[in-house]
Amino acid sequence: MSLSARLLAASALALGLAAAPAVAQDARTVREAEQLRDRALRDNVAYELVSELTTRFGPRLAGSDSEQASARWGADQFRAMGFDNVAIEEFPLALWTRGEASVEILSPFPQSLTVVSLGGSIATPAEGIEGEAAIFETYQQLLDQPEGSLTGKIAVVLQDTVQAQDGRGYGATSPVRGNGPTEAAKRGAVGYVLRSLGTHDHRFAHTGATRVGEGTVPAFAMSPPDADQLRRMIRLSDQPVRMRLFSTAGFTADSKSQNVIGEVRGSGAPDEVIVIGGHLDSWDLGTGAIDDGAGVAITAAALKLIEDMPRKPRRTIRVVWWGSEEVSQPPPAQGLAGARFYAASRTAEMANHVAVSESDFGAGPIYSLTLPAGAADTDFRRAAQAVLTPLGVLFDGSAATGGGPDTGPTVAAGVPAFRLNQDGTDYFDTHHTADDVLDRIDPEAMDQNVAAWAAFLWLLANSDVDFRALRPAQ
Repeated sequence: MSLSARLLAASALALGLAAAPAVAQDARTVREAEQLRDRALRDNVAYELVSELTTRFGPRLAGSDSEQASARWGADQFRAMGFDNVAIEEFPLALWTRGEASVEILSPFPQSLTVVSLGGSIATPAEGIEGEAAIFETYQQLLDQPEGSLTGKIAVVLQDTVQAQDGRGYGATSPVRGNGPTEAAKRGAVGYVLRSLGTHDHRFAHTGATRVGEGTVPAFAMSPPDADQLRRMIRLSDQPVRMRLFSTAGFTADSKSQNVIGEVRGSGAPDEVIVIGGHLDSWDLGTGAIDDGAGVAITAAALKLIEDMPRKPRRTIRVVWWGSEEVSQPPPAQGLAGARFYAASRTAEMANHVAVSESDFGAGPIYSLTLPAGAADTDFRRAAQAVLTPLGVLFDGSAATGGGPDTGPTVAAGVPAFRLNQDGTDYFDTHHTADDVLDRIDPEAMDQNVAAWAAFLWLLANSDVDFRALRPAQ
């Protein structure tokens, strides 16, 4: 039976509980959250969703035919799951195409490197770019160079990304990719190459977005072993390294992307909305399984379990599969086109958004919960902790300042965020690479994610907790 047929044939979750009015955090709601948690561990549709998504559509580069087709499929899945108010909301997008890319060492030891163009990067001239490499161990060393000091050279940054459970190593090195080409151009460089922002030692390169617009140069990421090769090269020879860069990347057409939206409408306070989701687009090297097929599947599967409950949640829960999270756009807005469109088109509704969060960190197990500032000493937090602890999820007392990349514009509009933090220790081993495929997902870890999301959302949707009112006075 296909996934769609299974969803259409699915019967309601029979818990045999009579309807009752919602209160702040009643025992019945806690009991139902525990049952949702346990049901998710036994049976949910997340793995089937991500399997079908990545198999049917493969890579889903923002603005591509594949991304658009996957959005139509996603809306069909939402309808089959019984979600309310299903919609595809389109917005314009500049389509970036990767084309071909190569980087060669011309001297002192001629050889090719394994590279990819950075997302949003421009092409080289048809004959390529040749020049002496100005090699820096750290990004700060590049920033320390005065303007004009790299005229005619190719800037190369070898800085490693530190592995960390919460991904902070990637946060520290992401400016190397995002701003590096622009900073190199300010100093006169004609090209830019960085060590991939990965935490592995395999010979494949990571793509990812860089700033686009005037004042940048063709930019590439090389595999970690190739960065190490360059280190050895400069130790073995006192001759300067000369390189040749070639790329046909660039923005090629006007296109469109879209957000896919569905919800389970609340029965008691339907205008109070909790927003969850992930991003549907992916890079074009792998099939976007961990980034972010896993996230869209986890959140939709959690909401499907809630939709199957014999009573509706008090508040509305809305799932959004955001479009165009990955590829930068021409100025003024560099990225998060779908997230910006969602927030901008709902300015008048933001006051009724209760909370927002996203699953966009692969499919590793959730290990902690962070809530908005002021929510630590509440009955709601204590109930959530009691329900999530059996899953190995601890409460992190630090305040959540965001709920994931696509929640940023909504959070900026004043909506509180929460985080179900995933173990991302090995996430950047495959993130943005050709190895981002379904085989990298552990189905049991995915089930644990769905269980945590479903249980937590049920508690939140059936409470009257007001995160805004709990915020400490400024």
